[in-house]
Amino acid sequence: MRAIGGLWRWRGNPLCRTSDLAEAWLALTALLLIVFVAPLAGVLVGGAAQSALQRSVREQHEARHRVTATVVRALERSPLTVDPEGAPGEELRSRVLADWTGPDGSRHEGPVLVGIDRPASGDRFAMWTDARGREVARPLDSATAATHAVLAGAGTAVAAAALVEAARRIVVWRMVRRRYARLEREWERAGPDWGRTGAGS
Repeated sequence: MRAIGGLWRWRGNPLCRTSDLAEAWLALTALLLIVFVAPLAGVLVGGAAQSALQRSVREQHEARHRVTATVVRALERSPLTVDPEGAPGEELRSRVLADWTGPDGSRHEGPVLVGIDRPASGDRFAMWTDARGREVARPLDSATAATHAVLAGAGTAVAAAALVEAARRIVVWRMVRRRYARLEREWERAGPDWGRTGAGS
């Protein structure tokens, strides 16, 4: 990005090459894209993600129902048994055989995970089911959805900025290669006469 400062320095300078100005303008364009366009892309993607995730939150809360289940008996506990959608730092969960009544009045019984350290027969706990009483994962909450949307927006902004910078570097690399190729051709034309007697050097 040092070439940006060179725009003013090269102005009217007889030593300025066209490629110098091109590099400086390219750097300035890349900086403007990184400062203005990348954040805008992040905001747009984050806003779209927020709308989609909040719609999903509403749909999940409409389709999933919180019911109260009763522990029939504890099942064998695995040290790796965790709730994949649980809060960070949540303790290991216990596996139990439980029965519950679905929102439609149907009776159900099956193995479920509960956040009870030492579950005993008769213990009651809350769980989530669909309209027919089948166990489902806890619905996504608004705060988690908002966090995911912010991360999506920030990731998009960073990716856009990285893409612009990568494109700038590739273009500069190609310009430098062209410049060296031109210089090499000039040396080949001038080089054979250098140092020869009577060649005027």
